[in-house]
Amino acid sequence: MFRCGIAYPRCRWIIPLLLLFAIIFDLIAICAQSGWLEDEDAKSHYASMWKQCRGLKDNWQCQSLMEFSWAQAVAALMIIGLIILIIAFILAIVAMCNINTGLMVVVAAFLIVVAIIQIIALIIYPVKFNELIFEGNYYYTWAYGFGWGATIISIGCAILFCCLPRYEDELSGQAKVKYLYTSE
Repeated sequence: MFRCGIAYPRCRWIIPLLLLFAIIFDLIAICAQSGWLEDEDAKSHYASMWKQCRGLKDNWQCQSLMEFSWAQAVAALMIIGLIILIIAFILAIVAMCNINTGLMVVVAAFLIVVAIIQIIALIIYPVKFNELIFEGNYYYTWAYGFGWGATIISIGCAILFCCLPRYEDELSGQAKVKYLYTSE
């Protein structure tokens, strides 16, 4: 009657799809013009990865953060992480098409590197920005959150790609389906 099992051949495309979401999240975090942080009070100060702006309503005075070496490092690390993530995504598609377990381990290694690089960038930014600005309280907002989202997805996919070589037969459809529940 009712049987519940995992269809590995159909589910193997979920991981590259997750990597695609991580790429989109990284692009949002990098390209956002006003979403990394803002002050809590009068909304008179906001910043992205690239610049900070002060003012009220239509009278904004913006200053590039690229004058600071820490901001250049954050931008470089995020962009390098994105490039490695795109390479990992392409390799993941190739690995899933051919069920190449050696390539899956390489993808996992790339994703671990991406996670490390982006964690460093996402920690440097608030620490150094708080040293630069001493007044009031600030909230780290949606674009900064997308950066963390991409990093967390990369960590999860790295773990999955490390585990996938054990399930080579299941991924290729050659193993017998193991049912989790049968109603008989």
